[in-house]
Amino acid sequence: MSRKGDCYDNALMESFFGTLKEECVERQKFQTRAEARKVIFEYLEVFYNRQRKHSSLGYVSPTTYEKMKGETNVQNT
Repeated sequence: MSRKGDCYDNALMESFFGTLKEECVERQKFQTRAEARKVIFEYLEVFYNRQRKHSSLGYVSPTTYEKMKGETNVQNT
């Protein structure tokens, strides 16, 4: 089941959740589930999806990547 290329392989999600735990929740104690949800939501929407540099995007943030991609599309048309 865990061979490379197996459609049931969950290595990507394991990597993501490892990053989430390490960068966001590992050293925090939450008083309520709502507080944990808020912290994780802010991490994902504010930092991870907009600012964090991703190796799959050439070590640029998703926002920067989208801007570069948009400029390329404008120049090609």
